[in-house]
Amino acid sequence: MKELTWDRTLSVEVPEIDEDHRRLVDLYNILSHAVAEGESAEYIAAVTDELIACTLWHFRHEERLMLKHGYPGLAEHKAEHAELMADAQALQQRLVAAGETVASTDVEFLERWLVEHIYGADMKMGLYLSAAM
Repeated sequence: MKELTWDRTLSVEVPEIDEDHRRLVDLYNILSHAVAEGESAEYIAAVTDELIACTLWHFRHEERLMLKHGYPGLAEHKAEHAELMADAQALQQRLVAAGETVASTDVEFLERWLVEHIYGADMKMGLYLSAAM
């Protein structure tokens, strides 16, 4: 499994959002290692639950900052958050309903989901917020 490494290329230049992203990268890595090492389904489910819960909290955090500082792309960014959460929750429900565990393809999906969101929508938002704060 691939491990994500936090570095300056992932920085959106807003320290509190960067800190959230570091935590999400850490949780992604914990999940990735757990899948690669064949940890128990219960442990993997717990890590997945934590990753999803932290992501939801993080999205609300970003949305609060965007509201506070009048980010013009708020509606679009919030819609992307909703789509990403729906995808993650659908994955989680599928795993629970089928009694399955997270597969390496699921981990790859989560990696793309995290990195593409940071490099795309979050970079635009960070540029605006770093100037506005």
